[in-house]
Amino acid sequence: MSVSPPRPKGPHLNALRAFESAARLKSFAAAANELSVTPGAITQHIKALEAWAESELFVRHKRGVELTPLGEELLPELTAAFDMLGGAVQSLRTKGTPNKIRIATLPSIAQLWLSEKLGKLRRIAPDISVSVVAVETPPNLAREPYDVSIFFKSGTLEKTETALFQDRIFPVCTPEAAARLNSVSDLENETLIHDSTWAGDWELWLKTFPEISRRGTRGPTHSLFSVALEEACNGAGILMAHEALVLAKLRSGALIAPFPEKVSLDRSLVMDVAARFQRNPAMPKLLQAMSQ
Repeated sequence: MSVSPPRPKGPHLNALRAFESAARLKSFAAAANELSVTPGAITQHIKALEAWAESELFVRHKRGVELTPLGEELLPELTAAFDMLGGAVQSLRTKGTPNKIRIATLPSIAQLWLSEKLGKLRRIAPDISVSVVAVETPPNLAREPYDVSIFFKSGTLEKTETALFQDRIFPVCTPEAAARLNSVSDLENETLIHDSTWAGDWELWLKTFPEISRRGTRGPTHSLFSVALEEACNGAGILMAHEALVLAKLRSGALIAPFPEKVSLDRSLVMDVAARFQRNPAMPKLLQAMSQ
């Protein structure tokens, strides 16, 4: 009678994933947020991995954690492995549904800029189906289930990225409110509307007018740009607008720009495309719709 000894078990995949995320982000809490688990679960996974390896991978401090030399050596290989695994999974889904595009973007872009572009895409390519998910931060396209992301970005673009629109800011208001504004100094007597995501916009624009004493910090602040925009349309005050997000209101005449001065920011609205999606037949049509 032959005896077959049990095969030795490797570390659990979830433990490897928890380590890679925590090591890459340099935070157990950030890894928990990325993987949608609790920080305690991340801690337990890493303890299990360290027990299996019989070596410490992190040094714990009161201020946080840092990698040991062994952890530093292990991280690049695991990151590459999970990127390859994510790419393989996404390629399977993309090839299975070539006419479906999954887009991640900011809520304000989804509501105020992207919807018009998707209408153009439907006219160009009615066979293409698009799903949009509003998220606050750009996703990792190598691993997360999105084909395209559209966010504001500063600095040098990557090969997979295309600049769609330079970000420019300027005040907008109703025609009735604009009738009261003969010069920038008249803003002293107006309500200024703010968006919390871009809290410093008024200050930045007003710096171009050193003779104006108002600092631009007074007035209501909204956490959603779409709410701030509707308040401006309702005559609640003057909004510091981002050009890409107010074009439809300007074209309709619901809002106007009372002053010609615009401030160009060091960032653009950028479309990033997952590597596996670059050669998808839908890409030229998507880019055509987004660039018009």
